Amino acid sequence: MADNNTIARPYAEAAFEVASEDGNLAGWSAALETAGAVIADGQVVSFLATPALTSEQRLQFLVELLASANSDNTVLAGGDAKGTNFIKLLLEYGRVTVLPEIAEHFEILKANVENTVDVVVTSATALSDDQRQAIAKVLTARLGREVRLQTEIDESLIGGAVIRAGDVVIDGSLRARLDGLTNALIA
Repeated sequence: MADNNTIARPYAEAAFEVASEDGNLAGWSAALETAGAVIADGQVVSFLATPALTSEQRLQFLVELLASANSDNTVLAGGDAKGTNFIKLLLEYGRVTVLPEIAEHFEILKANVENTVDVVVTSATALSDDQRQAIAKVLTARLGREVRLQTEIDESLIGGAVIRAGDVVIDGSLRARLDGLTNALIA
């Protein structure tokens, strides 16, 4: 059986192409994020799998659900014929369950075009504004992209931080250093 990411990639690329042609990357991005969150709820998927529902009823239910989930979501909530056709296509081919992965791939494509990267900095304690700005500045220079920085706290790190930017992981945590020292002493 194919991996969800493998299935989602061509749909994300198709949605991205349509969004680019329409000049509506932000609208599609928001709509796919909302749709991915809605579909991640297993109850919605279970309801859509009900054999008594017709294809049209499934489409109408999902479009109305997306409209109620986010009032700004006009792309996939019936306000855009291309968006509605996209949802219809996913339903017809039984691919609606991969909407969360489609949203993720779409965001990667969007970030590449916009030359941005989402960075998550996980630290043992909260970072000050100066620290966040310094990290963003260094990463912008290193990655050659505009950095959108998010921070998280994980007290198990003891000290330092772990930085994740796409496929790049920089582990400067005290926990990682102690683990490395432990491994060196054991070897």
